[in-house]
Amino acid sequence: MGDPAGVGPEVCLDLLANESVAGVCVPIVFGDRAVLEKCAEVTGKAAPIRFVEEQGLEDCEGAAVYSIPSVSLDDFEPGTVNAATGEAGYAYIDKAINLGLAGVIDGVATAPINKEALRAAGYPQPGHTEIFAERTEAEKSCMMLTADILTCSFVTVHVGYHEVPDLLTEERIGEVIDLTREAMKRIRDREPKMIVCGLNPHAGENGLFGNSEEERVIIPAIEKARAAGADIEGPLPPDTVFLDWRREQTDAVVCMYHDQGHIPMKALAFDRAVNTTLGLPFPRTSADHGTALDIAWQGKANAGSLIEAVKLAAKLSG
Repeated sequence: MGDPAGVGPEVCLDLLANESVAGVCVPIVFGDRAVLEKCAEVTGKAAPIRFVEEQGLEDCEGAAVYSIPSVSLDDFEPGTVNAATGEAGYAYIDKAINLGLAGVIDGVATAPINKEALRAAGYPQPGHTEIFAERTEAEKSCMMLTADILTCSFVTVHVGYHEVPDLLTEERIGEVIDLTREAMKRIRDREPKMIVCGLNPHAGENGLFGNSEEERVIIPAIEKARAAGADIEGPLPPDTVFLDWRREQTDAVVCMYHDQGHIPMKALAFDRAVNTTLGLPFPRTSADHGTALDIAWQGKANAGSLIEAVKLAAKLSG
């Protein structure tokens, strides 16, 4: 359900009522029953009608709520950052991870959490990606954002720009290329065509810019992937990678850092992009937006990204 003070509760209400989701999976919202019912009352949305206990999850036949009482309605105000909602958001995640590892559920799609609230509750991880990778003890993992118009995966994510060059290694770039290739094969049902971005302006201009990151680590990773059968090109300058004609010919773009891919993704597909963590023992996807505290509990949030996230989790778990 995400952070109770954000838009998570209302987009989850929309999810439960969405017929297109019901056609591909049985969606179960992990969250607080009282929060969802109060949000429905405030926003005028349909309240949940089916609730399930843990022992009934595997046999549940329709959209339902698995209530995990974690926060009192008296402990927070919608639209505000609060340690109590950070604690609750983590509780939903923790339960979902445990049941995913146990094989009780087939995949997890997460509504947005608030990084400040999570930190106030004492959790140091900067986001879902790091929590899932740590809790599942994944040997290798990465973030990927995908929509009908564009897919980007990331070698580094939630770090400062000054940290990025030292985190780029041939091994790490190769991991992300491999994870992206495997995921896109499942999504496209064929060998994907991929592009790898350079780090520096003009992809380094043959060593003129930067510290030869392209020559030292990016190109060797690309050559190794190509030798293993990948249909891959690069490193290319990111200022031309996202042009219409090139996107139309490309299934996925491997980006070196957060904003290199997030900016074009948000500009082109804000309401329908899906965030997924690759390399976990079960599919994990997420809505590609934040808690939107400024519009929380006002009935204004668009559930499109969460709905697409659930559909992708269902596809990846099939």
